[in-house]
Amino acid sequence: MSLDKNLFQQPPNKFLAALPVSDYERLVPHLKLVALPLRKVLYEAAEPITHVYFPDKAVVSIVTTMEDGSTAEVGIVSNEGMVGIPVILGDNTTTTKAFVQVSGAAMQMDADILKAEFNRGGAIQTLSLRYVQAVYSELAQGVACNRLHILEERLARWLLTVSDRLESEEFPLTQEFIAQMLGVRRSGVTVAASTLSRAGMISYQRGHISILNREDLEATSCECYQVIQKEFARLLGFMPSNRARKFF
Repeated sequence: MSLDKNLFQQPPNKFLAALPVSDYERLVPHLKLVALPLRKVLYEAAEPITHVYFPDKAVVSIVTTMEDGSTAEVGIVSNEGMVGIPVILGDNTTTTKAFVQVSGAAMQMDADILKAEFNRGGAIQTLSLRYVQAVYSELAQGVACNRLHILEERLARWLLTVSDRLESEEFPLTQEFIAQMLGVRRSGVTVAASTLSRAGMISYQRGHISILNREDLEATSCECYQVIQKEFARLLGFMPSNRARKFF
């Protein structure tokens, strides 16, 4: 992939953009712009994480896989954050798998370099810990959501989340893939998607989803969507759907 110097001067990834200029400039020599094709695995469960990623126009799913091969999404990362949190938590392996859900690009960094930068303390460490707390809140809210809310509400929340991370109202996703991410049967996604479609909130054709009425989709979504948005804003100074602003 050819390098666009503007991406390094003004990083589209909000995590990187939130760093003070001096800290970000120290990272630039260690950042590499890479393509993230669909389904590319960034790390496997129980295997060492050698690189971390700061996505731009890509969405990465963090999933848990059961013994029978079934999967459920437990996290989602795009231009609001980074892939490879275990690296800064004292280890470099995890029980989850990370793979590309929507293709795009990302800034790649050697995991050992990020760990060394984190251990220096200062702004990078502070931002990283706040991001970890935001992700923890998102995971906790997601567990409650999956237990307490109906599928139509969960699907609305998930579609809004993907839309926010891509900063687009249109994106490629199949019902089979959505079912895997939500940990439900495809037939359930078909019914839920049809309900949202008949209400004029979305359209779905041949693996392509368009959000037609975002206001109604937000109203249909459970409260978990707003809770997560506000927590990211409180901890990081920006919402996943808005442009980053520095908070240091």
